[in-house]
Amino acid sequence: MSTIVGVIGGSGLYEIEGLSGVEEIEVDTPYGKPSDAIISGYLGDVRLLFIPRHGRGHVYTPSEVPYRANIWALASLGAKWCISLSAVGSLKMEIVPGHMVIIDQFIDRTKNRPSTFFGDGVVGHVPFGDPISGVLAGVLEAASKEAGATTHVGGTYVCMEGPAFSTRAESELYRSWGASVIGMTNLPEAKLAREAEIAYATVAMATDYDCWHPDHDNVDVAAVIATVGANAALAKQIIQLAAGNIPSEPDPHVEGASQWAVMTAPDRIPPDRAAALAPIIGKYLK
Repeated sequence: MSTIVGVIGGSGLYEIEGLSGVEEIEVDTPYGKPSDAIISGYLGDVRLLFIPRHGRGHVYTPSEVPYRANIWALASLGAKWCISLSAVGSLKMEIVPGHMVIIDQFIDRTKNRPSTFFGDGVVGHVPFGDPISGVLAGVLEAASKEAGATTHVGGTYVCMEGPAFSTRAESELYRSWGASVIGMTNLPEAKLAREAEIAYATVAMATDYDCWHPDHDNVDVAAVIATVGANAALAKQIIQLAAGNIPSEPDPHVEGASQWAVMTAPDRIPPDRAAALAPIIGKYLK
């Protein structure tokens, strides 16, 4: 059985050299449609499932992205790994626009997004102290360095609601916390992936210095877009180099995350909720 890896990022990522057996898959989920049709293709024996996070043509704001539908769709197709490619603002001088950061922690500043598959009659709590798969992060670190990117290993990603960028006061606050980068999309994505027992890791691509930098006191959207474009080719290389090194077996630190999470007595779980959660925790509800 091939390794199945979700890739969530920009809409052009699936135009990778050597990708074979490419097809579009439409998935209906209990949480609505994913951001777009999922592009499935193979790099060697590894099946990659690409989701353009904001939809092709960039039609969803960070708050509007259907995170639950995206992760549910990946789980339903058998993904046990998920690579997140994310444009971020740098909160540290040494993280220069164009650099890559392999994240290991998050601070959640979102407030308008459903952030769990649980609720509506099913109570569950997964451990999230270490939100990133160390196994996958290690593979991505090696791939990023091999691709020639300046790569920072470890760092905290502040996930803000958006869609406006930070005030200067907010930016300085996050810097005082020791955070490395700021973005708008990785939560609740990472939380949902953990509930679905999908090993998740982020390659954060710095596009600007947020608004704290004395010489970059406002985020220049045109400059951000230019840097995103330059990073796109590098992101494809990273995926290409990483794919063959992702283990065929699930990450043992993520597999089983939801086994003891459900607090609700099995006979009190509504049948429709059990059906909706089948790809997420169905094996524990039998």
